[in-house]
Amino acid sequence: MTAETSQTLDRGLRVLKLLADTDHGLTVTELSNKLGVNRTVVYRLLATLEQHALVRRDLGGRARVGLGVLRLGRQVHPLVREAALPALRSLAEDIGATAHLTLVDGTDALAVAVVEPTWTDYHVAYRAGFRHPLDRGAAGRAILAARQQGFGEPGYMLTHGELEAGASGAAAPLLGVTGVEGSVGVVMLADAVPERVGPRVVDAAREVAEALR
Repeated sequence: MTAETSQTLDRGLRVLKLLADTDHGLTVTELSNKLGVNRTVVYRLLATLEQHALVRRDLGGRARVGLGVLRLGRQVHPLVREAALPALRSLAEDIGATAHLTLVDGTDALAVAVVEPTWTDYHVAYRAGFRHPLDRGAAGRAILAARQQGFGEPGYMLTHGELEAGASGAAAPLLGVTGVEGSVGVVMLADAVPERVGPRVVDAAREVAEALR
């Protein structure tokens, strides 16, 4: 801390970072111990953050990140999209299929960047802003698998016909990017995804993750 910084703001931001790093929330006592301040200070911090919907407390009293963070996070989408576009363009041209970057938005998977191949006669129309449940489609399933540590090594998810009849998808999760939960994938008109597509999607997801670090 320096004379130009705010100790209270610093502590509030630290609270948000601590809550963002846990799936189960934290109690006032746990936050107090992690921050090295007394419980009264933590109560004040949480009350202020709750007023701005940045923090919520469940029935058990555990504090969690609030929905207000999502509204702030949406402003980050253009920056994330810009960083991801080179890898998505390369993926779309290489595979000949529509490539996309998908991020978590509440309980949905939200496509924030989409690149279509330039040389194919036809491809799946898939637009930025398209959303679907996390448990449907390769993009969402890859994210859920990463949450459950389903991939010991970077892996990919394949689906067919879950979002659009006749379309198949492949997606790999973004790994190692603090504060960003998402996947990179392709969607194509095919009964099955060619064998080489899965590993190529994993490579693209790694490229996007590196661009975001």
